[in-house]
Parts: sequence; structure tokens; C-alpha cells
Amino acid sequence: MKLKTTVTDDNVHNLAVKGTFDDCQDIVKALFADTAFNAKHHLVAVNSVKWARILAQTVYYFLSYFAIRRTLPTDAKLQFIVPTGNFGNILTDYYAKRMVLRMVKLVIATNANDILTRFWKTVRYEKVDSDSSLAAVVGVVEILSPVMDILASSNFERLLWYLAFEDVQNTNPRGDLREKACQTVKVWMDSVKSVGRIVVPDSVLELARRDFTAERVNDKQEYTQIHHTILDPTPQTHTLQWGCMSQASSRPHPTPSKSSSPPHTLQKFSEAVSSALDGVPGFDFDAVLPKAFKTLLTMERRVIEVESFAIGSEVEVDHSSTSAFIVFILAPTPTLLC
Repeated sequence: MKLKTTVTDDNVHNLAVKGTFDDCQDIVKALFADTAFNAKHHLVAVNSVKWARILAQTVYYFLSYFAIRRTLPTDAKLQFIVPTGNFGNILTDYYAKRMVLRMVKLVIATNANDILTRFWKTVRYEKVDSDSSLAAVVGVVEILSPVMDILASSNFERLLWYLAFEDVQNTNPRGDLREKACQTVKVWMDSVKSVGRIVVPDSVLELARRDFTAERVNDKQEYTQIHHTILDPTPQTHTLQWGCMSQASSRPHPTPSKSSSPPHTLQKFSEAVSSALDGVPGFDFDAVLPKAFKTLLTMERRVIEVESFAIGSEVEVDHSSTSAFIVFILAPTPTLLC
């Protein structure tokens, strides 16, 4: 996030929303749904809300699949474990699997914001865990892997459409099946917005479980895993969830697994790594930080703070000298949305 806010070009404006990733995403979706505003300002998203991002990212899985496949026996099966919050990365894996790649169930790795894991375990997609004694606590929990601090996953809605379409094919194969799937998903998502939860039919959950499984990892497990991987010079809190999940599971893992992670190193989660390795002999965090990262901390930042409820309101930016401008909408945690 700091990198984005240090760009001081006249046509770049950073809006820091006083809220969560979900608040930012609601704003972006509302703007895209406003056809008049969209036509005037020609909006473009750079995260996985944009279909082109999903399409391009499938290439990663084809590349890694064939690279790993060359090292395995012919009859070996491959499994991808994908830390996810907005469901974009693992959705691209799902598309690659549907197209041609021979993989076993995809593994969804979540943190304490485990709405996705709870869906696969319970059939309920709900913002607040109705089985938890902490159900009175509403909202996102801030933890070590902040880019995963998400409750309403945009791309999960896309998966739900495929599940709804296949379910209606199996149960009521008459009329316009695509339209039926669209209406079903609309009812589900309207329910998420209005009451914060949906319960899908068991037949839909079975379809979801055919291609996916899900596990949850907490901060304590991640701290422990950082110690286990101390010889790795670039541990990441996303990737560390793979090791935590492997240790937490009592099931054998004969299938070769590949953990997917973002292209960042220690600096992305500097606070988490520093806390986990505090007091470890020989560990010097400053020694491993790139010079460019240290310089970034001292650079001028330009940010406009806005309230999370300011959807549709005016934000004053000076773009009189340019015909086009770029707006980054940012949550308080290091999450780039648009």
C-alpha cells in the first residue's frame, strides 16, 4: 500500500477508506453498477473484480503445473493449496482444472476470517459464525495475513453461478438454464447483503466439495510455522499456511502439493515476521530488507481519507490539468483494490 501512496503524479489519487476491504469492494461495485458514472469516467479495475485479471492469472497455473509435472511420475496426481480471501487466485486454478489440467481437489486456505472454510464445512455462507460463542462479534478480524481479511468474496459469487448452473441441469433441466442460475445466485447474494448469510442446498454443496476442500489456520499456527521455516530466507504468511495445514491435518498426504503465494517476500509482512522471530539468535530483520524498501518508508505519501459510507458522494480531487486520472481505493491494511 505504501508504494501506491508514494506516487505523486498529478493524475494519481489515493483514497484511504476508513473501513475494511469489504467496504472498499462495495464502493467499487457500486461505481461499476452506476452506468452513467462508468460511461463518463471509463472505470477499470486492476484486481480480480476484473475478468481479464482472472483470465491472465490462469497462465500461472498452467506454467507451474507443467513445470512440476515434469518432476513427477507419470501416474502421480497434483494438488494446489491456495491461500485466499477474495477467491480470485483459486478461482483461476479452478478454471485451469476445468479446462484441461488433471488435479485432485483444490485446497482453500483461510485465516481467522474463515467464511469460505465454514461454507465447505457447514453448507452455510455467513459473515458471522452462527455456531461460535463469539457470534456477537461482527466484522473482519485483523490478523497476520491482511490481504486475506475479507468476508464477502467477489469471486466466490462467480463459482456459485457454476454450481447453481450445474445443479439446475441436474434437478430441473428445462427452459433457460443460464437465466435460472443467474436468478438463483441473485437471490443468494441479496440474502448475503440483507441478512448476512445463505444456506445453499445440499446438492450444491456436494458439487462444491467435488472440486474443493478447505482448511483454516490461525495466527498462533503461523507464528509456529515461521520458526519451522527459519532457514527459508523469504517466509510468507500466505505460504506458511500450507505448512500449518499439513501439520494440523491427521490425514496422510501422498499427493504432491504446490502452495500458491504472492510475489512478495519478507517486507510484505514485516511486522508479522519480526514478531514471530523476535529474540531468535542471529535474526536481523534490517539486514534482509532491500534498500528500496527502507527508502520507501521515508518517502512522501499522498492520501485522501474518506468514510466507508461515502458511496456515491463527491471526493474533491484536482484533475483540471489531465483528461484522465487514476484512483486507488485502499483499505487500512496493505490491500490494493482499484
